[in-house]
Amino acid sequence: MIIEPKTRGFICLTAHPKGCEQNVKQQIEYIKSKGKIEGAKKVLVIGASTGFGLASRITSAFGSDAATIGVFFDKPASTGRPASPGFYNTAAFENEAKKAGLYAKSINGDAFSNEVKEEVIKLIKEDLGQVDLVIYSLASPVRTHPVSGKRFKSVLKPIGGEFSNKTVDFHTGKVSEISIKPAEGDDIENTVTVMGGEDWKMWMDALKAENVLAEGVKTIAYSYIGPSLTEAVYRKGTIGAAKDHLEATAFTISDDLKAIGGEAYVSVNKALVTQASSAIPVIPLYISLLFKVMKEKGIHEGCIEQIQRLYAERLYGGNLDLDDKGRIRIDDWEMREDVQAEISKLWEKADTDNLSEIGDLKGYSNDFFNLFGFKVEGVDYNEDVNELVEIPSIK
Repeated sequence: MIIEPKTRGFICLTAHPKGCEQNVKQQIEYIKSKGKIEGAKKVLVIGASTGFGLASRITSAFGSDAATIGVFFDKPASTGRPASPGFYNTAAFENEAKKAGLYAKSINGDAFSNEVKEEVIKLIKEDLGQVDLVIYSLASPVRTHPVSGKRFKSVLKPIGGEFSNKTVDFHTGKVSEISIKPAEGDDIENTVTVMGGEDWKMWMDALKAENVLAEGVKTIAYSYIGPSLTEAVYRKGTIGAAKDHLEATAFTISDDLKAIGGEAYVSVNKALVTQASSAIPVIPLYISLLFKVMKEKGIHEGCIEQIQRLYAERLYGGNLDLDDKGRIRIDDWEMREDVQAEISKLWEKADTDNLSEIGDLKGYSNDFFNLFGFKVEGVDYNEDVNELVEIPSIK
């Protein structure tokens, strides 16, 4: 079939298998071009099919020749209906790993569930024995709690008062004012339950109890802080409360891992176009200005560049360079004073008429469609493609 992008708001309803494959290949080539990283050799990535999780799996495999197990929740294709992009990404990754002689297996299911945790532990025992790096990169709006069975839903809301500021519809380029009602009732608690650190700790507890964590194991979860421009809706909002909980959990997990010399860290990463960030009001406008400024300064990075730098310079480079709250900061270039000062000036004058000049709306839009395998260089989108792709390890 010929697959075209079909969008609804900040969601693309289709994905292109060849575009996703090309995306994965480009990331692999980037990692190979940067040379070997003396890193982990047996890696579990929870949330492995898109964004920072996918970049982590690629960096582990093709930077450190690591065996990888990936966990995700993605929709396979059916006749006439494409799979989700994460499914196509994983199929492409496994095929490339196999060509390179690397172990790669995947589990497609609800990572919040006890059943998937048990399935992963069984696979580690059978194939790898133990893992020496665990990446936690889940980004789900809902979670069914494995103990209570209750379903929790996260929300994107400020705390304490209504928030009003500019935002942009990145499909049309229209800049407008948006107001968001504050959190109420159980909004904060629900968001923390979905996006905080409880499930990360449950994973580490389960893995440790079954003795599948190697001596000196490292585990990393990803977070974001951002500038004052976005803090009311992000870092000081419901999501920020969840990130605070996630970051606090790192210390608890580190304490739990002391007996085996293990360490847990949170890496604060740069603002990038993801399915999650596209849903947050204000963020698309901020990112379009950020991209423009960082590209002009020659310091722009995507997911793969961020994770390669995290691994090579920080995690396995001998200099974690933690901030005063014990976090690794790979958002350091984004948060540079000169970068933020320029964005603040541009923000004041940004409107529908000038955004295409003072911002990088085209770059934002391209990155958004790239997530789903569209607008990728080297792909013929007029060509018939087979949507029924399989992930080799989970046929």
